[in-house]
Amino acid sequence: MPRQDPGEPYYRVDSNEANSMLNADASSYVVVDVRRDDEWVTGHPTGAMHIPIDDLPGRIDEVPRDKKILFICAAGVRSGLACEMAASMGYDTENLFNVEDGVPTWMEGKHPTEFGE
Repeated sequence: MPRQDPGEPYYRVDSNEANSMLNADASSYVVVDVRRDDEWVTGHPTGAMHIPIDDLPGRIDEVPRDKKILFICAAGVRSGLACEMAASMGYDTENLFNVEDGVPTWMEGKHPTEFGE
């Protein structure tokens, strides 16, 4: 169940919850992986967008405003920052989710994963 810490403009979920959300209604969500290129090629959630955290401010318009956004990185730090950035750029905070256990846990959970570019 999504959790929200006081003062945070986003919800926290783990990779199992994120996968369940996608399975329940994939068309309402987009996954944005904010890791570096060298991390991305080692595996990422199937269908995810790749926008490295350093590029996010200049590429935020690529992230749909009409969907719930699941930001993911390796351990939840950069994805939390991505949620903060999106909120500061006018994204609806009810639609922002930080997958706080990251891609390694996503992959360990055998959730749908793609490799390479």
